[in-house]
Amino acid sequence: MSYFTDLAQQYIDGEWRAGGGSWDIIDFNPYNEEKLASITVATVEEIDLAYRAAERAQREWADTNPYTRRAVFERALRLVEEREAEIAEAIVAELGGTRLKAAFELHLAKEFLREAVALALRPEGRILPSPADGKENRLYRVPVGVVGVISPFNFPFLLSIKSVAPALALGNAVVLKPHQNTPILGGALVAKIFEDAGLPAGLLNVVITDIAEIGDALIEHPVPKVISFTGSDRVGRHVATVCAANFKRCVLELGGNSALVVLDDADVDYAVDAAVFSRFVHQGQVCMAANRVLVDRSVEREFTEKFVAKVATLTAGDPADPATHLGPLINASQAEAVTTLVDQAVTAGATALLRGTARGNVVTPTVLTGLPDDSPVLTQEIFGPVVMLIPFDGEDEAVRIANDTPYGLSGAIHTGDVERGVRIARRIHTGMIHINDGTVHDEPIVPFGGEKSSGLGRLNGEATIDAFTTYKWISIQHGRSRFPF
Repeated sequence: MSYFTDLAQQYIDGEWRAGGGSWDIIDFNPYNEEKLASITVATVEEIDLAYRAAERAQREWADTNPYTRRAVFERALRLVEEREAEIAEAIVAELGGTRLKAAFELHLAKEFLREAVALALRPEGRILPSPADGKENRLYRVPVGVVGVISPFNFPFLLSIKSVAPALALGNAVVLKPHQNTPILGGALVAKIFEDAGLPAGLLNVVITDIAEIGDALIEHPVPKVISFTGSDRVGRHVATVCAANFKRCVLELGGNSALVVLDDADVDYAVDAAVFSRFVHQGQVCMAANRVLVDRSVEREFTEKFVAKVATLTAGDPADPATHLGPLINASQAEAVTTLVDQAVTAGATALLRGTARGNVVTPTVLTGLPDDSPVLTQEIFGPVVMLIPFDGEDEAVRIANDTPYGLSGAIHTGDVERGVRIARRIHTGMIHINDGTVHDEPIVPFGGEKSSGLGRLNGEATIDAFTTYKWISIQHGRSRFPF
């Protein structure tokens, strides 16, 4: 099947249907600007239809034997494995992912589906003691009901599945809104896989639309009890505000400005390899990417020479070519924003050891150094192939620089002394940090999330159970209580 023609629709209550809006979202290939699909947007009324369908279907699903629920995810995993080559082609076409990136995203998507199979059986109840004689306290883990999921454009298939699959496995229903730049991979394809896997109608609904059409309807609606959002901290702050005003829980996976720290006793060649991958995987459009590479002055010259030389070998161009390291940025505004940011940094005093150029949406790498301490670019997220090399003197200065950002998502420390690395890692305010490795990691059972402006809450493993279930206390008085009146 052709994903971009056959799936260019809304999916509500088990039916593929056109949106009711008066305008279309146009899905483009970001490399060659070929039109892939045209999808009429969903309206506020269709948001309501999707949530009401989810609400109806969820009641029976929650009562379904978890072994029966589990079988759906086993079939979904097999379907992804069978269609892997087709999905990889779609990743290349819709988001400009390289062959390497497509394989990376699909590998993780399959791992998260395997975890969803296990999650169906994971929630456990407890019996707790009581100070009252004859009382039995039962604590049940129950689904929250309906979850709203908003996924981003950079890893749309993976990051939709990462919330959708566990939410469903735990007995919830879901309404998914993909990013408008990746409506097929982030939305319609996920629905198709679960439809073919036998998920009952109404449990997963996909609405392809834009806030210009629906405003806050997706997060204000009274049905969803949890909103799982992955995207920018600016939008995440708004999502959190609306959720709080409507007494909803939210899980926010937001931006980052990660630091990869190279200490004086690091394996420099290995640190170079880790830093290049950590910054330039998927053109730098990764929340965990190493925007900043902090290097001890004692190894600064050696590291810088080797790092710049390796970055200069990266090939930017057609993502369909297996030799390409960097494909296009997602759209023209992103490419323009990155180019403007570099121009501003250089004008403000930074030195470009490599100066990237733009050809369409393909932007080649830039390596900046010598940035003034008050340079705004040091503290912000850069969603593109730009990296900053920052020297430091000693551990304390490295920690200070690493923490000098409103973000706190990921990071890495390279050192010949693992326990030294751990001691420093504990001082850096991030949700995740890796010793002698890259900054870009995600594993299905390890809590994933950030501090500060990088998000609220965690996903993966037990954290996912916390996110998409709630506790219900039922007590039983086996004797007779005494009441004061």
